[in-house]
Amino acid sequence: MSSVLESVALLKSRSLALLLEAEMERRIMAGEIAPGDRINENQLALRFGTSRGPIREALRALEAGGLVELVPNRGVFVRRLSVEEACNIYAVRAALFGLAGRLCAQRLTADQIAELNKQIVAMEKAAKAKDFDKYYPLNLAFHEFIVDQCGNPILASHYRDLVKLLHLFRARSLVQGGGLAISNCEHREMAEAIAARDPERAHSAHFEHVMRARERLMSAEGGSQPDTNEKKVTR
Repeated sequence: MSSVLESVALLKSRSLALLLEAEMERRIMAGEIAPGDRINENQLALRFGTSRGPIREALRALEAGGLVELVPNRGVFVRRLSVEEACNIYAVRAALFGLAGRLCAQRLTADQIAELNKQIVAMEKAAKAKDFDKYYPLNLAFHEFIVDQCGNPILASHYRDLVKLLHLFRARSLVQGGGLAISNCEHREMAEAIAARDPERAHSAHFEHVMRARERLMSAEGGSQPDTNEKKVTR
């Protein structure tokens, strides 16, 4: 009987840890907890009415996902990416997104392509109104739709992990130099390449879209890009 009770208690603890992980991740993505902020375990335990055990388990999961980091003798902090780290992540994201575009050109239905175009129209309206708060979630949904429909769930999972790390960087870079309208022109080219059933063109459009976003990031940060040849490898 005791073993059954222990198993139930363990299950409840793990379920709570998952809920706490999701809530803390949401707060980080929303900017409620900023990069570099210290996460206070005691305050979280009081806020959620739980012991520190599930809090620590949730933080370990967030650390494994790269969103927080443990600093010895100081505590747990929301991870602060360097510009170099962000650029390296963009390069990997470009490779994944290029492959997603190639796969979509081979498998998307007419209805799915129509949905892409519908999303682009919605983003165009937000871009013309310079409504970043409306544009940004539409932009995220557009990219997620592509990776979700490409037919490779492993690709989609890894892509999402990278987007989480780049969330704050990309938000800043989009508003540089008319970034909303520029980014959406690139979205249009991606959708047209998919509709043309041209895997090579789709791969190039999706890959270059992410690499241009990296350029906008570097412009926003006032830096120079690492000396690589990634932009040239589009096919």
